[in-house]
Amino acid sequence: MRQRLFASLGNQTSDSLIISRLCSRFFSLLGHEKVVPFLSRPALPALLLPNGQHLFSSNAICRYMFEVSGVESTELCNQWLEWEATDLQEGKRNILLTSALPYVNNVPHLGNIIGCVLSADVFSRYGRLRGWNLLFVCGTDEYGTATENKAREEGLTPQQICDKYHAVHSSIYKWFQIDFDFFGRTTTEKQTEIAQDIFWRLHKNDFLVEDTVEQLCCENCKRFLADRFVEGICPHCSYPEARGDQCDKCGRLINAVELKEPQCKVCRQTPVIRTSKHLFLDLPKLESQLEQWLDKSTSGGDWTPNAKQITRSWLRDGLKPRCITRDLHWGTPVPHPDFKEKVFYVWFDAPIGYLSITANYTDKWEKWWKNPQQVELYNFMAKDNVPFHSVVFPCSLLGAQDNYTLVNHLVATEYLNYEDTKFSKSRGVGVFGDMAKDTGIPSDVWRFYLLYVRPEGQDSAFSWADMAMKNNSELLNNLGNFINRAGMFVMKFFEGCVPVMDLQHEDKRLLALVGWELQQYIQLMDKVKIRDALKHILNISRHGNQYIQVNEPWKKIKGGDTERQRAGTVTGVSVNIACLLSVMLLPYMPTVSQTIRDQLNAPQSCINTMLQGTGTFVCALSAGHRVGTVSPLFQKLEADQIEALKKKFGGQQLTAIVYLCKILLQHSYLRENLNHFETILSNLSQGDKVRALKAQKAEKAVITAEVAKLLDLKKQLAVAEGKSPEPAPQKSKKK
Repeated sequence: MRQRLFASLGNQTSDSLIISRLCSRFFSLLGHEKVVPFLSRPALPALLLPNGQHLFSSNAICRYMFEVSGVESTELCNQWLEWEATDLQEGKRNILLTSALPYVNNVPHLGNIIGCVLSADVFSRYGRLRGWNLLFVCGTDEYGTATENKAREEGLTPQQICDKYHAVHSSIYKWFQIDFDFFGRTTTEKQTEIAQDIFWRLHKNDFLVEDTVEQLCCENCKRFLADRFVEGICPHCSYPEARGDQCDKCGRLINAVELKEPQCKVCRQTPVIRTSKHLFLDLPKLESQLEQWLDKSTSGGDWTPNAKQITRSWLRDGLKPRCITRDLHWGTPVPHPDFKEKVFYVWFDAPIGYLSITANYTDKWEKWWKNPQQVELYNFMAKDNVPFHSVVFPCSLLGAQDNYTLVNHLVATEYLNYEDTKFSKSRGVGVFGDMAKDTGIPSDVWRFYLLYVRPEGQDSAFSWADMAMKNNSELLNNLGNFINRAGMFVMKFFEGCVPVMDLQHEDKRLLALVGWELQQYIQLMDKVKIRDALKHILNISRHGNQYIQVNEPWKKIKGGDTERQRAGTVTGVSVNIACLLSVMLLPYMPTVSQTIRDQLNAPQSCINTMLQGTGTFVCALSAGHRVGTVSPLFQKLEADQIEALKKKFGGQQLTAIVYLCKILLQHSYLRENLNHFETILSNLSQGDKVRALKAQKAEKAVITAEVAKLLDLKKQLAVAEGKSPEPAPQKSKKK
């Protein structure tokens, strides 16, 4: 990547390029004898600013030079600066942060978003505020049976499915303001190279075993059925839609041959059991190494209780060899000549995607992924992904014996449900990522509410009524009300300039209280208690509102000098608290945070000072500071608006009946006795779809096309019932 960027830079002649080259020249001229005077050891590069402070790191200095020169940096220069920032930094926490790779074959719903990428984004933004050197990577998981299955459903190739849904995921996360350093994908040459290298290391170190296994085979499709090509009744909890690898209801892992009444998902025929030779990761042989590492990681790192519990349950039952190959076409090829027709099982292959995605971002990837002494690794995921990140993937890396960075902090959420049910794309139940934008509700409000109900200790639920209440009470009446009043008092009573503050005992008491809330916020965020930390932001604005109400600056401003001075102090203190809130809000609501700072005309330095160390509330807006234009931050969510959204995303009763009937139709006796039942269901479903499109006022051409499909289905139904497919002639009406 470095070579590509430098080659591209060499072909450009722009002011921004000149500045970039000057920066590079500047760094090369710095000698180790030129040290910063107050540091005990050299810290290079460093730039002395006119105010006497120092800037460190090439990235920060380049940004400063762009700013003072008034020249916009090009996208290519930004790429170069971003690439430079992937260096490890001495004396800082170097944090490698990953979010579980979302399956590429579907659209993520709100539960997927809060469980992985949004939680990781909040912590990533917070870490940067703390001054940590942080690299945040994610990407789409693109190999495996799920992709092959989706490709069959949509009549596309697996690669076309990956390209289509990678773009969908990228667009959704961009709207939700998920600030990855790099969002990649697993269908790359780097993935093949790194996965096969780990495989050969495991093979060389004798941590792989061969075995012949019983496997379901569909004689109709003439293929072995990998995990997601088979469904049946869970042998543990009797859930009727268990997959061939895991039950979504009880969470237990399953071998497909254990399913009761299994069915091929492609043709709905009952498969038979055949044998196939596969390679297994010898987990029992790695168990003692794993336990030693787990004891150290779980005791010294921030593992959520559910992550510890799930991991220990695996170890309590004793580890068993885990199959790492599959009879598929779409996947990373197994390089062993005896298994050349197979690919790697997705749960061996997918976590390696973290490494390959980083390698596609920077050629310094090994400094992050093969450096456990200097790098801390945080993994964010939902609880169903825990065993693969705490047992299977670490065992793969331990067995490879190449000094890999293993997870120090495993952060797992519980599940987010939708109202009183589960999200379901097929039944139209719940809000999915590509739908949130169309509601007209800003992404920051979505972020706020999802983080407010983040399922940290137990499952939680998204509720439209609760979202409206939290928006109207916490955001509008609490947080927004305080920040807006503080800024408006400066504009209205003091001509836009922060007044002189003469602190009294009451003011100092408030500042101490705010400082305590700030310190609690930092302690919780350091421990990745994201939901709990948010409550301390809202506590501060509540303290501020109460402070304003008690002191009534709008009345005191009309009094004598003493009362006017008091009004000024209350206003100055309040507007500085508002500035603090803008910084604390940045990880949660980045756009709102920036808007507050813009309205207050707050200096950039306020971001980098208040969250350092244990947290210090400093006066960022001193007397005489001029604020900008202040306006309300939030809008009320009206009851009729929320009711309409709840109805829109609640699914239709008819759709639910169709879904249930489709499940029943899987059983052979229904197929045999109701030979046109599928046609009836198709009519009901298509009719439901047409009504929904009309209700949403979709484009006329779209509605016309779906109506044509409905009429064709009605004809098919008529034929199945022995009736004429043509509609009865209409009698003319008398005038």
